[in-house]
Amino acid sequence: MLIADAISKHYETPRGRVPVLDEVSFKLDRGEAMAITGPSGCGKSTLLYVLGALEPPSDGEVTIDGTNPYALNERQQASFRGATVGFVFQDHLLLPQLSALDNVIAPTLVAGKGRTAAQYLERARALLDAVGLADRMAHRPGELSGGERQRVAVARAMIRHPTMLLCDEPTGNLDRAAADGVADVLLRLHTERRTMLIVVTHSAALASRFERRHELSDHHLRLA
Repeated sequence: MLIADAISKHYETPRGRVPVLDEVSFKLDRGEAMAITGPSGCGKSTLLYVLGALEPPSDGEVTIDGTNPYALNERQQASFRGATVGFVFQDHLLLPQLSALDNVIAPTLVAGKGRTAAQYLERARALLDAVGLADRMAHRPGELSGGERQRVAVARAMIRHPTMLLCDEPTGNLDRAAADGVADVLLRLHTERRTMLIVVTHSAALASRFERRHELSDHHLRLA
């Protein structure tokens, strides 16, 4: 379970304190999914970074399956994040010199003990097959369409069996057909793997596919 308990975030600037999040609280169980909408600059991405153990809250607490990642030391936190959280960003952030298959495998190069390289290779191939790219594994990002690159990014996010999948505008750079395809893949893999899925989006079409919908505005998270 993910628990966000009164999460607040602010930044100190020469002109004073800039609030971003104000006592955001919610729970998300394994197998649940939610969409978060809101205007640009309202703090949606910041909230994802806090939930994903990338940026500590100013106040409040995040726990994932009973662990507060911000109570861990830097090395433990990085290990916890790598094993527990998968990220998908608006810009796929694929390595241009690597094939689709190698991009999916890349996060496992710093993985701890537990699975062999052969096991990760088998999983990477299975994930690319699951996202409809079985015949594109050897292609580099420059040889793939925008929708295909984003599907590779989804497969990469799933490679280490994450408990939680966080997506920041995953369809923002895609046309409607490609966006629908990526959304189909995200929701299908989420259902099959029973992840906790949170998607930040400006797309009303994407948000409408989620049973739980929230809006972030005026630093607060509310039911949409």
